Amino acid sequence: MTVRSLRTVVTCAAAVSLGLTAVAPAHGVEGPAPDPRNARAMRDMATAIAATAKYADERQALKDGYVPHGEECMTNPFGVGAMNYHYVKQANWGSKDPARPTALLYSREKDRSGRRRLETVEWMSTDRDQDLKTADDRPSMFGLPFDGPMPGHWAGMPKHYDLHMWAYKKNPAGRFHNWNPALTCPKKAPAAGGTGHAHGR
Repeated sequence: MTVRSLRTVVTCAAAVSLGLTAVAPAHGVEGPAPDPRNARAMRDMATAIAATAKYADERQALKDGYVPHGEECMTNPFGVGAMNYHYVKQANWGSKDPARPTALLYSREKDRSGRRRLETVEWMSTDRDQDLKTADDRPSMFGLPFDGPMPGHWAGMPKHYDLHMWAYKKNPAGRFHNWNPALTCPKKAPAAGGTGHAHGR
């Protein structure tokens, strides 16, 4: 399958998935989700999917400046669930543009060509006062508040807010829930003096 064909398939599949979410009654949607009557939220979700479909090809993400960051797998310290590889584009830090996510999250597993699968898109924004006890500057997108504030996840990362959209992998907890309970990380011994991942709930 050519890259062009792959993009077409991914875009169509994502659009169908988005459409099913949009027409579902509010009580039928699990976890955090925009109000399907919110026309701007529905339009912005479609924009996000259309703009990121090309990143189904991991090579395109690298070409466009998304750089692998942090641990390959992050476990929810508050309960079940995990995330996988974060690829971050620093130029998009603080973006609230649905077409310019800060990060793309890829699978731990690779396909037959040795490439990871795109699972999630994420927007990140710095907490203005760097005080975890205040949240007067909490951003929102798709009619939903960002999660946080929370500590940085790797060296040099500030306290921040973030919002995940599981556009390319089903999340039983909800499309916008940051942790995916269907994912688990391999167990490993903690590094001496290391700190756990402090991502928000």
